[in-house]
Amino acid sequence: MSSPTPRLPGSTAQDPVNPQKSRTGLNRLWHATGYSLNGLRAGWGEPAFRLEAQMAIVLIPLAFWLGQTWVQVALLAGSVVLVMIVELLNTAVEAAIDRIGPEWHDLSKRAKDMGSAAVLLASLLGGSLWLAAAYERFIA
Repeated sequence: MSSPTPRLPGSTAQDPVNPQKSRTGLNRLWHATGYSLNGLRAGWGEPAFRLEAQMAIVLIPLAFWLGQTWVQVALLAGSVVLVMIVELLNTAVEAAIDRIGPEWHDLSKRAKDMGSAAVLLASLLGGSLWLAAAYERFIA
């Protein structure tokens, strides 16, 4: 026997907890886009994401100058966007952990450390691609 589905205050038994779940088609896409823009606004409030976004404003156009083929341009620009994506995911993990509670817990620390490690690895990948492209353009 399953437990009853939780409902929002003031909702009826037919209303889903999350109204997005009952939306379809363009209506769902429209609302999902709004949620995504809210996520970007929330990310902008994080200093690390804001720095990465500001760097992207410089690095993405620079990718078109530095890259010698469309593949190089895609890898350079994509690596910048990848770092931003991983940073947003790391921030989401941290927010979820902080939502649970402020007390220190080994699993909370582990989750936050793994998120931070993911950002580090994405940054190292991006930096390596940029160094390789610069080497090929100016030295090789």
